[in-house]
Amino acid sequence: MFKDILGVGGLSAIGTVQANLTVAVLTGFVGAFGTSALAGYGMASRLDYVQIPLLFGLGTATVTLVGTNIGAGQVERARRIAWTAALLAAAVTEAIGLLAALFPWLWVGIFSADPAVLAVGASYLRIVGPCYGLVGLGLLLYFASQGAGRVAWPVLAGSARLAIAALGGWLAVEIYGASLSALFGVVAAASIAFGGLIALAVLARPWGRRTAAIE
Repeated sequence: MFKDILGVGGLSAIGTVQANLTVAVLTGFVGAFGTSALAGYGMASRLDYVQIPLLFGLGTATVTLVGTNIGAGQVERARRIAWTAALLAAAVTEAIGLLAALFPWLWVGIFSADPAVLAVGASYLRIVGPCYGLVGLGLLLYFASQGAGRVAWPVLAGSARLAIAALGGWLAVEIYGASLSALFGVVAAASIAFGGLIALAVLARPWGRRTAAIE
């Protein structure tokens, strides 16, 4: 029983560590551009975290529904549930991201009136905000994969996101001396890779009763 539980829960815990490491690494890179850049990035990126409770609310229900239907042999229904929840999450988070990209001061302006801070925050939201939908899609499919007992590929997608952010950020800042906008472009690329890889994994790998953590 512990093997079955930790086979899903242990790997999923790694995914949480990866997400926070990605933020920590990027914060270190942004810090090289000064206090205003760090403040602007910190304020803008908080919008990423504000969406987490929404995604966890949808995700908790998705885990239960997918796991129940997989256990009952209703594989196609489980897949429909997974994609319905994922597309709903993608639509909501993309709407938030596009709104933030079009009107970044509505969010960053809550925390600061400093022009330099506002400029950095606006740059982040304009570049990364349109990718929020893919992050929402990926996270909900991550939850669905937990219910199906298939978390290896979602964890690998999280590893890819961390690797792109860390290696891409290092190359941009330390090797090429790129601008903050280029660094935020790396963040966007990492987000696209995360959502895209999980979606491809769920599409390509069939589910069945034996994918359930506990049969």
